[in-house]
Amino acid sequence: MESHNPNIGRRDFVRCGGAGLSGLALARLLGLETSEAATNDNPHAVRPPHFAPRAKNIIYLHMVGAPSQLDLFDHKPLLSKWDGKPCPPEVTAGRDFAFLGKTSTLAASQWKFRRHGESGQSISELLPHLHTVADDIAIVRSMHTEEINHAPAQMFLHSGFGRGGRPSLGSWVTYGLGSENEDLPSYVVLLSGPPGGAGTSLWSTGFLPSVYQGIQFRSAGDPVLFLSSPDGHTPDDRRDVLDTLGRMNAMHEDETGDPEIQTRIAQYEMAFRMQTSVPDLMDISGESAATLDAYGATPGKASFANNCLLARRLVQRGVRMIELYDSDWDHHNNLKTRLPQKCGDVDQAMAALVTDLKQYGLLDETLIVWGSEFGRTPLGQSKDGTGKTAPGRDHHKDAFTIWMTGGGVRGGVSHGETDDFGMDIVKDGVHVHDLNATILHQLGLDHEKLTYRYQGREFRLTDVEGKIIQEILM
Repeated sequence: MESHNPNIGRRDFVRCGGAGLSGLALARLLGLETSEAATNDNPHAVRPPHFAPRAKNIIYLHMVGAPSQLDLFDHKPLLSKWDGKPCPPEVTAGRDFAFLGKTSTLAASQWKFRRHGESGQSISELLPHLHTVADDIAIVRSMHTEEINHAPAQMFLHSGFGRGGRPSLGSWVTYGLGSENEDLPSYVVLLSGPPGGAGTSLWSTGFLPSVYQGIQFRSAGDPVLFLSSPDGHTPDDRRDVLDTLGRMNAMHEDETGDPEIQTRIAQYEMAFRMQTSVPDLMDISGESAATLDAYGATPGKASFANNCLLARRLVQRGVRMIELYDSDWDHHNNLKTRLPQKCGDVDQAMAALVTDLKQYGLLDETLIVWGSEFGRTPLGQSKDGTGKTAPGRDHHKDAFTIWMTGGGVRGGVSHGETDDFGMDIVKDGVHVHDLNATILHQLGLDHEKLTYRYQGREFRLTDVEGKIIQEILM
C-alpha cells in the first residue's frame, strides 16, 4: 500500500503503527489481504435467499472421530444373539474396512435402548439428557458417505469433496446469505479438543473469497488471534491508526477505483469493533446459575458445555453459522469406558441447548445438526483378533446416524433403516450431498443455484448430486 500523499506521511503512519499491528493481523485473518476479496462494499451484507427460509442460523455439532451409532441410536437386538460369533462371509463380501480384515466377529452393544417421548424415539441409555428432547429431534439412521478414513471423510462431509481446496458448508452459507451482525464474524468455530485430521481446512473458504472463512474463537488467552492491542496502547491509539488507514485507503481508492478497498476498510472497522464485542460475548459469568447448571458450564473453562452456551449467545447476536467440534470419538479400542466418558461430555449440554433455544423462542429459526464423518461397524475390533470382548469398532462409511432439530425440522421423526446387523442401509438412504442440500434448503438456498465460478466451471457444495430429505421437514 502506497503512502506517498503529502497529507499522510510515512512518519505519521509509523508513529501509531504499533497499536495497529494486531488490527492488521486480525483483518488479514478475517480475509482482507487477498486478491479474491469480494467486490461488494460490504461482503457480509445480508443477501436475500432464493426462497422463504425456515431457518436463519445453523449450529453444527461435529463429533470428531465418529461415535458408534450402534451403541447410541441404531438398536440391533439380533446382534445380541450373534455377539462374539463369526460374521457370515456374505455380510462382508466385497467390502473393505480401514483396519479389520475380511473376517471378524460380530459385537452387540453393551448398553440398553429404550423408547422415549410420545414419538417413541429409540435412544441408548448413554444419552439420558437427550431422552428429554426426543420429541424435538429427527433421527436419520441411513446416512452414507464415500470416504473411509477420517480426514477425507471430514472434508467430504463439510465440503462435498474428499480433499482440500473446496469451500466448507459454513463458507457457502455465509457467501450466500451474508451476516446480520456487524460486530462479529458471520461464521464462528468453537473447539473442545483438537479439530480432527482435516484440521482448519474444515472451515476454509477454498476458492471462495476468504472473507467467508470460519473464525475460531478460543477459550484461553485472546478469544480471537490478534484481537488485543499491544501493551501500552489504548483504544484511542487503535482508533487513530484506523482513521489514518481509512484516509490512506480512501485516497488510494480515489486513485485506482479498486472496489476491494472499501471491503478492506469495512473489515478493519469490524476488527476494531470485535475488541469490544468478542470479550463481552465470551464472558458467560453473567448467565444465571440455573442456566450454567443446566448446561454444566463453568465460566473460564474450555469445554463442550461452555461452547454450547456460547452457541446460544452467538445465535442471539445474529451470527449465521456456528460450528462446534468435539474431539476423541475415534474408539477402535476400550469402547466400554471411552464411549460413556464422551457421552458424559456432550449429553447434558446439547440437550440444554435445544431446551434453551426453545425457551428463548429461537429454536424455530435455528437449525441444529449433530453428526460425524461416518459411523462404526457391527464387528468387534480387538488387539488379539478374537473380537470376543469387542473393545472397539472400526470405521464404517456405508451406514451411520445423524440427528437434526429446529429450523423447520419435524420433531420425533425417525428416517431410514439399516439391516439387522446395522451393516447396510435397507430403506431411505441419505447421502452426504442429500444432507447438505437439505441444510441449505432450510436456509432458503437452492443447492443447485448456490454456485461459484472457478477455473472455468460452476462449483457447488453438493457437486452434481443431492436431494432434499423432505420426510423430516415440516
